[in-house]
Amino acid sequence: MRTTVDEPVSEPRRSADFFLLRADWHEQAVRLMVGLVMLIIYLWIAAGVVHLGLTLYATIDTSWTKPAKLMITDVVTLLAALELVRTLESYLQIGRVRVTFILDAALVVLIGELIGLWYRSYSATEAILSLTAIVTLVALRILTYRFSPDACDSIREE
Repeated sequence: MRTTVDEPVSEPRRSADFFLLRADWHEQAVRLMVGLVMLIIYLWIAAGVVHLGLTLYATIDTSWTKPAKLMITDVVTLLAALELVRTLESYLQIGRVRVTFILDAALVVLIGELIGLWYRSYSATEAILSLTAIVTLVALRILTYRFSPDACDSIREE
């Protein structure tokens, strides 16, 4: 067997060279999927706003208290969707999901559930469980803000 200096030596294929495992392909696919999820959430929020407007229009000449109760819970649900969008935007910008954003979204959802308890019969256990979960999430939110790497960086810069 004759080899010359001019012939390229083929290196064995490594598993990291496999197309599906390349970081650039994976990153683009994830960005596309997150973008589609955000688009769907934006459409859902727009549909929710239209629904709220139609509900308002339908209640102009009737009692507004019952639709107002529904509107309050619907608005809190829309705020939870906005928190999800904020979480996804942060993922696209920094490449990771910030725990504080997840806690914010969970807080909005749980507060919406607590508001929903105002308008229906509930047991004391349900209310205590909801309040306990909210207080726990608030404490976690404070801790994550206090011990966030971003907060530590801003303290060092001062």
